[in-house]
Amino acid sequence: MLKTALLTFFFSVIIMVSGVCSQIPQTSADVVLVLPFENTSGKAEFNWVGESFADSLSDLLKVPTLNVITNEERKLIQQKLRIPLTTLPSLATSLKLARESQATLLIAGRYNIVPAGADTAATINVTAKIIRVSEGRFMSEVIDGKLITRDISVNDALGNLQTIQGQIAYQILYQRDKSLPFSQNQLIEAANKVPARAFEAYIKGLLTTTPASRENFFKNASRLYSEATPDGMYAEAELELGHLYLSQRKGIDAINSFERVISTNQKCRDKAKADKKPPQCSDESFAEASFYIGLLFLQQGNFESALATLQPLADDLRLTTVYNALGAISVQGSRAEKKNPAKAAAQLTDGIGFLKKAVDSSPDNVNIRFNYAVALFLIGNMTEAADQFRSAIVLNPRDGEAYYLLAKALENLKDPNAEKMTAKAIELLTANNRYAKLESDWQKNKQLGDISLRVEQPARKDFVAVVLSRRSATTTAPQLNETDTLLAQARTQLKAGQDDDAMATLRRVLASEPMSAESYLLLGKISLRRGDKDQAISQFKTSIFWDNKLIDAHVELGKIYVEKGDCLQAKNYAASATEIDKENADAAALQRLSERCSK
Repeated sequence: MLKTALLTFFFSVIIMVSGVCSQIPQTSADVVLVLPFENTSGKAEFNWVGESFADSLSDLLKVPTLNVITNEERKLIQQKLRIPLTTLPSLATSLKLARESQATLLIAGRYNIVPAGADTAATINVTAKIIRVSEGRFMSEVIDGKLITRDISVNDALGNLQTIQGQIAYQILYQRDKSLPFSQNQLIEAANKVPARAFEAYIKGLLTTTPASRENFFKNASRLYSEATPDGMYAEAELELGHLYLSQRKGIDAINSFERVISTNQKCRDKAKADKKPPQCSDESFAEASFYIGLLFLQQGNFESALATLQPLADDLRLTTVYNALGAISVQGSRAEKKNPAKAAAQLTDGIGFLKKAVDSSPDNVNIRFNYAVALFLIGNMTEAADQFRSAIVLNPRDGEAYYLLAKALENLKDPNAEKMTAKAIELLTANNRYAKLESDWQKNKQLGDISLRVEQPARKDFVAVVLSRRSATTTAPQLNETDTLLAQARTQLKAGQDDDAMATLRRVLASEPMSAESYLLLGKISLRRGDKDQAISQFKTSIFWDNKLIDAHVELGKIYVEKGDCLQAKNYAASATEIDKENADAAALQRLSERCSK
C-alpha cells in the first residue's frame, strides 16, 4: 500500500510541474575550473595575459548556479598533483586536474597578440572553450532547434583586456543559461573594477620569481591603483607585498602592507553597510593578512595588538591554528602583565578557553597540547596539567620542557614519579645548560623562566588551503543551485501579498526539486490565505512528508483542525510541534488552543 501511495504521489508531482518544466532552463549546479589561457603569439612578454584570464574569470563566474574553483585553489591542487605552474597542462592533464577539483566544467582558451605598430594599438584575439569534464567533450547548446558546439571568440585592443574578460564570462554563462538575470554590460562593469595598468602589473608580479622584480611590480600595481582610485587600495597587491616582506624578515614593512589589506576590507564592509547591501569584500585576503600580522605582533611581544587583530578570525573561521595562536597570545600576555593582576587573570582565562577549543579540534597536535598544559599549570590545575603534559610526551618523547613541567606538577601533587620525570628532563635539557637555567629561575620565584608557548607560522599555501576548505564547507554550499535564491524570493513575495508571483516562483523550484519541503509549506500558506483549507492541508502534509521537522507545517495543520473542530487531529499536531521544539512560541500557542478545543 505504501509503495502504491508513493507512486501515486510522485505521479501527481510530475503532472503538477510538467507544465512549467519546458519553460525553465535546466541549469543544474555546476562546479567550474578555469585554466590559464595559452599564449600562441610566441611572445613571452605577453604570458601574463593567460594568467589574468584564470584570475579574472574565476572571479566573474561566481553566480548562484556555479560553484567556482578559485585561482588560488587551482594552484594548490596543481601543486598537490605535481603539475608545474609554469607550463600549461595538456588536455588530458587538464581533465585530470578538473576531476581532482571535482569540477564538472573546465574553461580553457588561447590567445594571439599582435603588438602595437606605428599607427595601431596592440590587439588580442581570444578563443575560449567550455568542456564537460565527465564526458571529456565540448559543451553543446541548442540554437534554432539544432544541437551545436561553438567557440567563444573575441577580438579587441589589448588595452580593453578586462572588457574582453567580462564579455567572455558573459558568453560562458549565457551558453549554460539563456535567461540570465543580468546583462553583458553589468558583467563588463564588474570586470573593470581594477584599473588596467594596475591589473597588468599585479599579474606580472604573480608570474615573477625574482624578489626585487616581484616587489617592484606589486608596488607599481598598488601605486597605479591608488592614482586611478584616490580613495582605494589594491588589497591583492598589498597582500602579496606583505608576504614578500614576511619571507624577507622585514617585519615592519610586512605589517604595514597587511594593515592596508585589513583597512581596505573594513572600508568595503562599512560602505556596504551604509549602502544597505550585502558585503562583497575580499574576506580570504582579510583572513590571511590578519593571521600573519597577528603572528608578527606576537613575535614583537605586542600582545594586545596581536589579540585585536586575530580575535575577529576566531568566530569567522573557527580554525585550530587561529585558536592556538589566540590562546598562546593570551597566556603570554597574562605572563607579561605585572601591574594589573585582574587583567592578567582574565587574559589567562581567555587563553585557556581558546586552547581548549584548539586541543578539542586537534588532539594530536603536540604544540597545542603543550600550550594547553602550560595554561592549566599557570592557573594551578596541576592534576589536569599533568595529564596534558603526559599526552604531549606521548606525541613527542624527546620534549624536555614537557618532562620538566610535568615533574613540577607532580611535585606539587606529591607524586613519587616526580623524581623520575626530573631525571628525564635533566637528560633531555643538556644543550646550553638548559635545565640548570630553568631550575635557577624556578628556585628564585617559582616561575617558568623562558619557556614559551608554541605557535608555528604555517606556510602560506597550508594556511590558505585550510581557509579555502573552510569557505567551501560553509559559504559556497548555498551557491550550488538557485533553490535558496528562489525560496528567498518567494518568501519576500508572500510577505508582500504577491501570491501569484510567489506561486510562479515556487513552481520553478519544484520543477527542479520536487522534494522541496519549504515550497509546499509556502504554497500551503497561499492556499490558506485564499480560503482553500483542503488544498492547504494537502500541501502542509506534503511538506511534512519531505521534512518531518518543519515545525511551521505542524503548527498550521493544527490550527486548521482547531477551526474545523477536529480536536484529536489538532492535539496530535500540537504534540508533534512541541516535540520538535518545546520552546517554540507558535507550538506553545497551538498547544493551548488544542487544549481548549474539546472544552
